[in-house]
Amino acid sequence: MHRILSGIQPTGVPHLGNYLGAIKNWVALQATHECLFCVVDLHAITQPHDPKTLASSTRELAAALIACGIDPQKHVLFNQSAVHAHVRLAWIFICVARMGWLNRMTQFKDKAGKDRENVSVGLFTYPALMAADILVYHATRVPVGDDQKQHIELANDIRDKFNHDFETDFFPAVEAQIIGPAARVMSLRDGAKKMSKSDASDQSRINLTDDAETIAAKIRRAKTDPEPLPSELQGLDGRPEARNLVGIYAALDDIEPSQVVRQFAGQGFGNFKSALADLTVAKLAPIAAETRRLLADPGHVDAVLREGAARAAAIADPIVAEAERLVGFLKP
Repeated sequence: MHRILSGIQPTGVPHLGNYLGAIKNWVALQATHECLFCVVDLHAITQPHDPKTLASSTRELAAALIACGIDPQKHVLFNQSAVHAHVRLAWIFICVARMGWLNRMTQFKDKAGKDRENVSVGLFTYPALMAADILVYHATRVPVGDDQKQHIELANDIRDKFNHDFETDFFPAVEAQIIGPAARVMSLRDGAKKMSKSDASDQSRINLTDDAETIAAKIRRAKTDPEPLPSELQGLDGRPEARNLVGIYAALDDIEPSQVVRQFAGQGFGNFKSALADLTVAKLAPIAAETRRLLADPGHVDAVLREGAARAAAIADPIVAEAERLVGFLKP
């Protein structure tokens, strides 16, 4: 059974895009893989953040993951900073990685923009920490979106160089498990933008703590166009908002988008939005209720994370200790 490491930044309660793009897939992977689910709070401080809310955001995300179906008894759920092995291996990997490799990371270029000289060193080196997140557990599979595939390639470059430099085969190869076509859920207000927590408009996203009435209202207000739904997918070309809503329906109902357009062919968005609202409420309202229930007892959520961190450390500590021995560190 392959060991999978999945990570997500603690920016508060997830939204529909996070659920359909990643979390729903993680829940399914639990049946066939040994899974570690990591709230990556170390990655969260590579860019400006509010230290007053980081802990609560970590807790909110953990609660939402459990509510979505992540099972912290059968698998491992923890926050990254609680397992010190991540940082210990990350420093080794930063020393193994080459500047040229990190300079080629397109996500760094996108996030740094034109102000590269003023961003944190952590933002530049975080792909090495990501490699450590994976390899400190000898994980061999990482479910990621296509935009993260380059980081998995870098993890393998670091792994190869470590193994070569220290004449070992200690770290295994890592395979990107690319998340399917539902990975990009777009804003309900602009079909050209990804659904995001950073969007100023709360109407642009469906949060996993929204109640049934709020979910239905956001679907009704979602931007569309005046044309009816086509009978074939090609009829959605040039209609980003319509394509987005069809994709959401398909992902929530576990069917293909082509089946959705055939089902609603020729109908206006009034009927379609009503059906989509009913489906979204049916799928998400129980998650929202369970998230709120869990957050009403923060001590319980914190205890789950502490137990998960202890179990994660039991796997990671011997691995990083061996890596340190291979590097040549004098151990007491």
